[in-house]
Amino acid sequence: MKRSDFPQDFIWGTATSSYQIEGAVSEDGRGLSIWDTFSHTPGKVKGGDNGDVACDHYHRYPEDIALMKELGVNAYRFSLAWPRILPLGRGTVNPKGLDFYSRLVDTLLARGITPWVTLYHWDLPQALEDQGGWPERETAYAFAEYTDVVTRHLGDRVKHWITLNEPWCSAYLGYHIGVHAPGRQDLNLSVRASHHLLLAHGLAVPVIRQNVPGAQVGITLNLSPGHPASPDPADVAAARRFDGFQNRWYLDPLYGFGYPADMLALYSKAPPVQGDDLKTIAVPTDFLGINYYSRAVVKNGDLEPYRFQYVRAGEEHTDMDWEVYPEGIYETLVRVGREYRPNAIYITENGAAYPDVMGADGQVHDLERVRYFERHLDLCARAVRHGAPLKGYFAWSLLDNFEWAEGYSKRFGLVYVDFSTQKRTIKDSGLWFRDFLREVVKSS
Repeated sequence: MKRSDFPQDFIWGTATSSYQIEGAVSEDGRGLSIWDTFSHTPGKVKGGDNGDVACDHYHRYPEDIALMKELGVNAYRFSLAWPRILPLGRGTVNPKGLDFYSRLVDTLLARGITPWVTLYHWDLPQALEDQGGWPERETAYAFAEYTDVVTRHLGDRVKHWITLNEPWCSAYLGYHIGVHAPGRQDLNLSVRASHHLLLAHGLAVPVIRQNVPGAQVGITLNLSPGHPASPDPADVAAARRFDGFQNRWYLDPLYGFGYPADMLALYSKAPPVQGDDLKTIAVPTDFLGINYYSRAVVKNGDLEPYRFQYVRAGEEHTDMDWEVYPEGIYETLVRVGREYRPNAIYITENGAAYPDVMGADGQVHDLERVRYFERHLDLCARAVRHGAPLKGYFAWSLLDNFEWAEGYSKRFGLVYVDFSTQKRTIKDSGLWFRDFLREVVKSS
């Protein structure tokens, strides 16, 4: 497997998100986000960590873009901090926030790297959460207003736009089980949030198209194949319920099929659909972003309403205790291409956390991560050969960073960050990725 196994115009990038790397949470007029509040609440984040400084990317972005150039990527996926631009979520615009992203975009373009902007990667302005957050319909309208502000300012230079990152995480982890911000625990709130997230996407797409001629617009979902733990029909049915919960609940409405009937039957309350909401959500897009990390193996269970239970499977796991299952990226790409027929697919995140340590030689020898990328990219190439419309791949992540509820205890980066000094060191996996993109062939 080598770079030339992929189409010549294939996009190669790396990815980050605002709260995980930027820091500078109280500088230049930025407002509070739900992750500021959540991470400063005792017991919510491992080690009491927070994103106040993170990777200090707000001040060090030229250095980080130089690292991207060294890696040889031709695209960079990053998210905007909504409260940095609209400190209260709506209304008064913070010009210093827009100026930061303008400088970032200009620097990327000057280095020959195409910016791919994610409008929302979980850092909802706290002011909007105080008004009810994603369970409230007004938040979707606020998102459309925010989209209008951003695309008017950056649309002359940014042509690739992702509306939302992983709405499943925002709705389920944030509002049902509460392990992510804002930490609420209510199934009905989660269902409402999922609908308003998708509605926000549907409202934002035509705004982007109006403000950005020639824009490429999509959404990113975290998809996982669900496999039954046994051939028992009860486990097979549980795997189908997992697929509805994780995958079809988002894919089906986005591609014009509405919410899946089998999942509607499980929920005590249906999503708050009004008028033409489903038509709005199914607005045509140019691509689907897929974040892939692992599969799920499940068996029948009693936990309502989903009635499945996760089963630990496989022999190899990452530091997140996620099974290493590269076959799942192939399965997902082929299935989505066949069943939903998106115009294009991009792997917008794929990567692994390992317990990286700085060696005595000043290098990080993360062979496990190298093997992870090799195996997943090999299956991506196979999916392309078998007709999947895969057009690009973004490695997660450029930098070790704030890993949400895990704090700084998990490292996903191609680049090692010493959080006490902010020194960056390209890991062996980053050097491998660089050589792969340069088609450097190493003798075994």
